Amino acid sequence: MKLYDYLPSGNGYKVRLLLAQLGRRFTLIEKDIAKGETRTPEFLAINPNGRIPVLELDDGRHLSESDAILFYLAEGTPFLPEERFARADVLRWMFFEQYSHEPYIAVARAWLHVFTGRPVEPDRLREKMEGGYRALDVMERHLAARRFFVDERYTIADIALYAYTHVAHEGDFHLGRYPNVRTWLARVASQPGYVPITQREFD
Repeated sequence: MKLYDYLPSGNGYKVRLLLAQLGRRFTLIEKDIAKGETRTPEFLAINPNGRIPVLELDDGRHLSESDAILFYLAEGTPFLPEERFARADVLRWMFFEQYSHEPYIAVARAWLHVFTGRPVEPDRLREKMEGGYRALDVMERHLAARRFFVDERYTIADIALYAYTHVAHEGDFHLGRYPNVRTWLARVASQPGYVPITQREFD
């Protein structure tokens, strides 16, 4: 398999983390989104939406959207429950991540840490910070009596939420008042096969 990715991306990191924890070999093909490398005709032929990550399967098919890739790779593994409600609950948290978490925490991080040097409008940044803290509040309450997000086990719901939460400080989010989130972050980082976000080499 080939993974088209940009190492600072939390969305790409989700896929790299799961692949590492599954022990699946893949070739990393880096695309610098800051240089427009996902907007070339060649890349747009792979993903017309012009975004990473994109997973190229052994048969040549391409799958984009990070959480769709997670769901595909996790099928038939311990990372995705078989029980019907638990599977839906995994999807529930993955949808939460994409609609209520990533648009705020990831965007603030991108503005302040990844694409530095570009002007940021204070009102827009404030909006992102407020939305990010709302998402963290939801996570903190949910984790008050739980080790993981779904079914008391480590799933792709945790991977999806971990990716940008563990680097939220790079977007100027302060996790001091979120002890449950911080404990959960450490728990995820202790899982077998864990790799950091910018690791290039994989066993």
